[in-house]
Amino acid sequence: MSPEEWTYLVVLLISIPIGFLFKKAGPGLKRWGAAAVGLGLTLFTCGPHTLHSLITILGTWALIQAQPCSCHALALAWTFSYLLFFRALSLLGLPTPTPFTNAVQLLLTLKLVSLASEVQDLHLAQRKEMASGFSKGPSLGLLPDVPSLMETLSYSYCYVGIMTVFCPSLSSVLNELPSAATLRYRGPGVLPWGASEEEEEDGERNIQAIAEATQKELEEPLPSRELPWPMQARRAHRQSHARDQVAQGSGSRSAQWALRLRRSKEKMKAGLRTLQPWSWTLKRIGGQFGAGTESYFSLLRFLLLLNVLASVLKACMTLLPTWLEGTPPGPPGPGISSPCGFYNPNPQGLVTFPTHLFNLLSGEGFLEWSPLFYGFYPPRPRLAVTYLCSVFVIGLLYLLLILHRSVSGLKQTLLAESGTLTSYSHRVFTAWDFGLCGDVHVRLRQRSILYELQVELEEAVVRRQAAVRTLGQQARVWSVRILLNLLVIALLGAAFYGVYWATGATVELQEMPPVQQMPLLKLGVDYLPSIFISGVNFLLPPVFKLIAPLEGYTRSRQIVFILLRTVFLRLASLLVLLFSLWDQITCGGKAEAEECKICGYNFKELPCWETRLGQEMYRLLLFDLLTGVAVMLLIQFPRKLLCGLCPGALGRVVGTQEFQVPDEVLGLIYAQTVVWVGSFFCPLLPLLNTAKFLLLFCLKKLTLFSTCSPASRTFRASTANFFFPMVLLLGLAISAVPVLYSIFLIPPSKVCGPFQGQSSIWAQIPESISSLPQTVQNFLFFLGTQAFAVPLLLISSILMAYTMALANSYGRLISELKRQIETEARNKVFLAQRAVALSSANGAP
Repeated sequence: MSPEEWTYLVVLLISIPIGFLFKKAGPGLKRWGAAAVGLGLTLFTCGPHTLHSLITILGTWALIQAQPCSCHALALAWTFSYLLFFRALSLLGLPTPTPFTNAVQLLLTLKLVSLASEVQDLHLAQRKEMASGFSKGPSLGLLPDVPSLMETLSYSYCYVGIMTVFCPSLSSVLNELPSAATLRYRGPGVLPWGASEEEEEDGERNIQAIAEATQKELEEPLPSRELPWPMQARRAHRQSHARDQVAQGSGSRSAQWALRLRRSKEKMKAGLRTLQPWSWTLKRIGGQFGAGTESYFSLLRFLLLLNVLASVLKACMTLLPTWLEGTPPGPPGPGISSPCGFYNPNPQGLVTFPTHLFNLLSGEGFLEWSPLFYGFYPPRPRLAVTYLCSVFVIGLLYLLLILHRSVSGLKQTLLAESGTLTSYSHRVFTAWDFGLCGDVHVRLRQRSILYELQVELEEAVVRRQAAVRTLGQQARVWSVRILLNLLVIALLGAAFYGVYWATGATVELQEMPPVQQMPLLKLGVDYLPSIFISGVNFLLPPVFKLIAPLEGYTRSRQIVFILLRTVFLRLASLLVLLFSLWDQITCGGKAEAEECKICGYNFKELPCWETRLGQEMYRLLLFDLLTGVAVMLLIQFPRKLLCGLCPGALGRVVGTQEFQVPDEVLGLIYAQTVVWVGSFFCPLLPLLNTAKFLLLFCLKKLTLFSTCSPASRTFRASTANFFFPMVLLLGLAISAVPVLYSIFLIPPSKVCGPFQGQSSIWAQIPESISSLPQTVQNFLFFLGTQAFAVPLLLISSILMAYTMALANSYGRLISELKRQIETEARNKVFLAQRAVALSSANGAP
């Protein structure tokens, strides 16, 4: 036998007498003694590799505490992911664990996954009890409560099951706790712990009777009208029940498969809804601050999802191929040069700590030659193809997800604007959810309905005032609107000229000797365009906010105009910055200029122009984050403290803060547009933006609940649900212009990047296609011919015409139904008037 086998035999033999010692011990000694023995055996056999089991336990416990509703899936992903990392330790150059550590890790993975499943069952049982409105104790087979950290450690390191497949259930361990022993009565049909055998037999019969009654209720469900649900849920339940009856009555195999597929989709959707982060937080925000503020955080969650998907795709299509084909080469030496100049990103000699800090903020120095920027990636054909394809794949994914969100928001907007669902009777009589339980949910729903009614009343007043205007009043209003729009255009023009001047002055200032000798001054010069853009975006939106109420629009229309102007300001200032950089890269579009004649771009000032462009986007992203944190710490929190400490005139002058939804939303869209522009030149920018949005969500939530009060004037959430994704789609379209222009028209750098030696970045794709088999080449070239384009255009036109005809027919049908509803309303009013008149006539003497 090998030494490992002898050690394993000794461990098993030691465990046998320990079991007899613990047999007559109390619950506390059993639990902590068994955990101490198991931990001692683990340290004896695994040594320092015990740290792997501890990390797995702590991670699972954190997931259970954070997301008890979906901890079973999260724990499964976490434990098996760490198990995969554990098995790959030798490949990563880390110390190889012992065989005992391998056995402990495998069994611990099974125990922790089962623990998470029990916690999830407990959470579902608690939700069912809350929905039913009964206050009962835990049922048999369930945990009495979510286990604490010490309870999780004692269960995990219990020596029974630490190296064998048998392990006691955590519910059986926790049921022996003194806290659990105090819960004696737990509802009818449920036995208390420690009952006698006769009581246990009677309890089993009671439990069986209750189970049979429950099964009978499930087999014979209540009619939809008797369910305590809102109208929409009742309608969906009735339709689902009707489809089930049709499928079961037909008995055909296709109907059965359709029923199973539909149920699988419903379960999948329900599972995805449970995995959505911050769902309770969004409900709380919507109930306390209105649906408009909730739409901001919903958009932030959606953008976080987009950045996570983009980060995963970038890692799989850019980082992974880079290292699979070999270690990337180092930066070019100072003596290496080419007709297009030389490129030396790393500074020589000793670099001080302040310089490292400034390089971290500016993206230069050690960061310039890192996977963060374009110039790091070597010129390899396969890498070049995957690098370029990642841009188009991620862009297509962005487009599809944003369109899906826009279409779902468009339905709500059309219904809201049509007046069908925005009447006061709908809000008062049919907007209440009768399935709510708990005072917190009820208050949140009451506040949501209150804000919806407030918005409807405000807009009704404005529409009533606009309907009674005379011709002279309308001419006066339109004259004021024209003058105010001219003022807005003048302000925007001045801001764009300032951004263009700041970008051009940056290059001139960087060449001055005092700037090159002082790192802090150089950092300020590097951030000059970012500072100017942020300053313009900080000063002009309040001016737009003051102008909008003077134009005489409704609250929702005012917010739309503020959004449009601020979006134009932010995105156009970004385009002006890109235009000024294009002017520097291409010598103002003059290919015959001396600086651009040899290589097609200004190689003297910008030897690796893609990295320079990525650095600008990196600085914009970082400066936007630092500006947001500074505003929160230096303006919002001191203002809240001043308002609370000075209840007099000064406090009234300062006033309470309101969460400005338009400004915050446009800040998100601006930051995401910067990422879209820079993700080609800075591949890890989506990953940085993911971390930024996570931090931003926590900071905005803290600011909202600690320093802000509910808005005095709110706007309709349906408008936000449609308008925000549309503005986001506009940002995606604007960001595609400079990226596609760089790919197709500007020659790539000759001294850095994966496309060295190519006439254009896109030229790598035809070269790669030419290496494919002839059949594949013919098919790909066929997709670009008229023989494919013309039939595709005809089919698309036919489908579009059919869709428009169908929409027109539905529109006419809806109009006819509305006229019938109006006729019925007039009939009822007429009958009511006649009844009143007849009763008055009969009562007259």
